[in-house]
Amino acid sequence: GDYENSSLRITDYKTGKVEKIHPMGTNKIFGEGITILNNKIYQLTWESHLVYVYDINDITKPIKTFNWPYDGWGITSNGTDLIISDGTANLYFVDPENFKVKTTISVQTDKGPLDSINELEYINGFVHANVYSKNYIVKIDPSSGHVVGVMNFNNLLQATEIIPDRTDYFNGIAYDSASSIIFVTGKRWPKLFEIRLN
Repeated sequence: GDYENSSLRITDYKTGKVEKIHPMGTNKIFGEGITILNNKIYQLTWESHLVYVYDINDITKPIKTFNWPYDGWGITSNGTDLIISDGTANLYFVDPENFKVKTTISVQTDKGPLDSINELEYINGFVHANVYSKNYIVKIDPSSGHVVGVMNFNNLLQATEIIPDRTDYFNGIAYDSASSIIFVTGKRWPKLFEIRLN
């Protein structure tokens, strides 16, 4: 996302073909993280404090809008709660029905709070998070906020693949629980990478 050009898309990841698209960006709306829970898609916006909810079978228009008091960065779900980041060290556990914060944890390393938590994905009981502008993903214990692992993705995209003034930071994480494949990419990257964890 960005201002003006943000959109919600359904894409064939094998070919890159966009099958459905809902342009939703404006000069005031910057689309951010999405997640699916109970056949609904929840989409954050960056600075406008709005959350759009779509029926999973129709992305052409939101069925509901919530106000969110913080910046919207990343969002995922543990199957019950939505888990949201706002660019700080905080993770908010949110009731999907009314968007009220149920609890907040601070992401911590052995050096203290880990700031700039960005994109999120819930995988096998842990929250995996990208740290803004960094080429790594941290594995977070959601009960304590403690970082229990780090995956380094330096040099994933080769210098020859970077498009000047277009290729942006590493920040995409998605998990396919059926195949146990994790997809990683970056903003406006020309490639999507598949990885498996041992």
